[in-house]
Amino acid sequence: MKSMKMLGLASAILLAAGGAQAAPIVLDFEGLANRALVNDFYNGGTDSEGNSGPNYGIGFTSTAIATIDADAGGTGQFANEPSPNTVITFLEGGTAIMNVAAGFDTGFSFFYSSIFNAGSVTVYDGLNGTGNVLATLTLAPLGSDCEGDPNGDYCAWAPVGVTFSGTARSVDFGGVPNAIGFDDITLYSATPGVTVPEPGTLALLGAGLAGLGLVGRNRRAA
Repeated sequence: MKSMKMLGLASAILLAAGGAQAAPIVLDFEGLANRALVNDFYNGGTDSEGNSGPNYGIGFTSTAIATIDADAGGTGQFANEPSPNTVITFLEGGTAIMNVAAGFDTGFSFFYSSIFNAGSVTVYDGLNGTGNVLATLTLAPLGSDCEGDPNGDYCAWAPVGVTFSGTARSVDFGGVPNAIGFDDITLYSATPGVTVPEPGTLALLGAGLAGLGLVGRNRRAA
């Protein structure tokens, strides 16, 4: 009976840790073809060149395009990207929308690079940039007073993140076409590129595993 109680307690701790916050999802755009439309690469489908990525249920409108660093064989004039060697931008319309049908909460973040032009990012609770605005970010030009890796004019990158209440289902990336790039777009976290559990979650998991270990010892002793 005591063993069963301990097992139940450990399971409850593990469930609490798992349900506290969804693990961050990071879109680094690696695996997309140079100059390919992102499309459903992260939505169980492919980019415009037939390449597929992990299915996160995330789709992009037809203006979002992947660009590979010229130093890696692509056509992108950027450097020092947060995760080599691919970023996204848009070539027309001044906007690209990311849709997440199942929604996400807690936070949203990314890195961006822009030399001369400002940009903006708006988080909505509806698909295709509709519904209530949950967060709005204004992106200042970063200039190009930096060195590339080894080449690239867009070499300054800034991390940007925001927390919000509610459930987001779309994000509108805005700016001057072909003059701003985005990388390591991250859902469920205000810190871009973070994919590991929070320290508090790790502590809870450790406590749960310790409890399971105790149950095992009690059973062996019995």
